[in-house]
Amino acid sequence: MTSIDYSQKIPNNVNLADDRRLQRALEKWQPAFLDWWKDLGPEGSHNHEVFLRTAVDVSPKGWAHFDMVKMPDYRWGIFLADQEEDRKVNFGIHKGEAAWQDVPGEYRGELRRLIVTQGDTEPASVEQQRLLSLSCPSLYDMRGLFQVNVEEGRHLWAMVYLLHAYFGRDGREEAEEMLMRHAGDADKPRILEAFNVETEDWLSFFMFTYFQDRDGKFQLSALAESGFDPLSRTCRFMLTEEAHHMFIGETGVGRAVKRSAELAAKHDTLDVDKYGAIPLPLIQKWMNFHFSICLDLFGQEKSTNAANFYSMGLKGRFNETKIKDDHVLENDLFPVPEFENGKLVMKEISALTAINERLRNDYRDDCQRGVDRWNKTIRDMGVDFELTLPHTAFHRNIGTFRDTYVTPDGQPISKEEFEAKKGDWLPTEEDRALVKSMMVRVTEPGKMANWIAPPAKGIHGKDVECEYVKLH
Repeated sequence: MTSIDYSQKIPNNVNLADDRRLQRALEKWQPAFLDWWKDLGPEGSHNHEVFLRTAVDVSPKGWAHFDMVKMPDYRWGIFLADQEEDRKVNFGIHKGEAAWQDVPGEYRGELRRLIVTQGDTEPASVEQQRLLSLSCPSLYDMRGLFQVNVEEGRHLWAMVYLLHAYFGRDGREEAEEMLMRHAGDADKPRILEAFNVETEDWLSFFMFTYFQDRDGKFQLSALAESGFDPLSRTCRFMLTEEAHHMFIGETGVGRAVKRSAELAAKHDTLDVDKYGAIPLPLIQKWMNFHFSICLDLFGQEKSTNAANFYSMGLKGRFNETKIKDDHVLENDLFPVPEFENGKLVMKEISALTAINERLRNDYRDDCQRGVDRWNKTIRDMGVDFELTLPHTAFHRNIGTFRDTYVTPDGQPISKEEFEAKKGDWLPTEEDRALVKSMMVRVTEPGKMANWIAPPAKGIHGKDVECEYVKLH
């Protein structure tokens, strides 16, 4: 078990003090990060004291310390999971070889691309969510937002460390660029389109932390299988933190669902907006939007890039070592969806070029588990309504379904029909205005906005009524 040294300017468990050149480079980058946080981090939070968790070691249990922390005093640092003795490359053409402790020269460009793309999402989500504390439904939720934000900032540090430590001048320049791109910027947007959309309301935030952060779980899990050991160790610890982000998403959406179902049962109508809650049909629209844009984050159904990353041993599959095949896949097949004569069909292609589709399928299955729990809440209230994940082909902008038009249940329709009916399936401007009108800031300890039910319990043994954020 590796403890974290907080005596240094940059907390770390990678013996940064032993590499003075790297230490100086990161200490030069640190002020730019702090300036970015001040300018584009959570609005108006700089004097708040927040009940935050901070990593103290990288073991799965007992790894975090909880305390009141002033937001600018949070100690971002570089934390890698402990090194596994005699770890091997577990897939691809290098299967069985010793895991790489340095970047293989022939894969330098591909590895840098993977790290930069993942790293760019971390500050992007902070930028997207920077105004949400101004409309928080409770101090409990504001604390959850800030916890997600500081850990996304730390995940940026994780990727920047890899760039600085292993990619020389190119890596340093890429690290600088990550602070120059901004979510939604017309001239220098973030790399992935889903990270350029402002998160304007708390229902969107909870959907984001459920769906987008779950995409992060699967991407990080695939990278954690990497034969490049420093990347694997970095992602393994990031996954420990990412789990709480998805908890915030699932319970947040679940609490909105519960409140809506409570009022629907009480008043015998789904039109609960008149009683100050978000109607279940609107929650369905938000699900349709967030789930569909997250499916695009996995890339093309047929991808030579994904095949190459796998064969090179750079990025594996979810739970790679638990899959029962040869982990080389040269002769394996996998079904992918295609449209043929106006009908959706499944065709088997090389399992190597279908790597993205397999990961997307795993993601969908994982998403469904939370939806099942939300639906149980609705049933328990006696309300006749069911939330559903839309069809994989619905509202897609990448891959096989980019120029196709289907209903949420997967029925092909014309572009004209889709345009005429999309307001029934996706949030309209009126829908967004209605939800935003409910986003009233509540800062009295223990109190909740009317549109959301209270959580089942507080954080780290504290009561829900705890003053999780001291506003200054």
